[in-house]
Amino acid sequence: MPASYTLKRDGDGQFYFVLYAANGEVVLTSETYAAKASAENGIASVRTNSSHDDRYSRNQAANGKFYFNLKAANHQVIGHSLMFSTTVARDVAIATVKKNGPTNSVVNET
Repeated sequence: MPASYTLKRDGDGQFYFVLYAANGEVVLTSETYAAKASAENGIASVRTNSSHDDRYSRNQAANGKFYFNLKAANHQVIGHSLMFSTTVARDVAIATVKKNGPTNSVVNET
């Protein structure tokens, strides 16, 4: 299975997308958007920004777990990761987003 984005709608009618790696694991989840077109623009922004290492903020949560945010050039958060128990696992996930972010595959579940 190739890497792909899945465009979804939450219970409040907001749109968001998830980037899945080729192995089917979630590697990035977007913020929510009021309009489908805005979520599609978010996907385009991930494609553009995912290869730039300086667009990733590497963070530690209050519970001690590690995560990252992917930001656009204007510093707005495009998407965030799951929580990881180690920095190594977080950094592997960043490498996966860098590799899979440019994919053109989009599954529309809206």
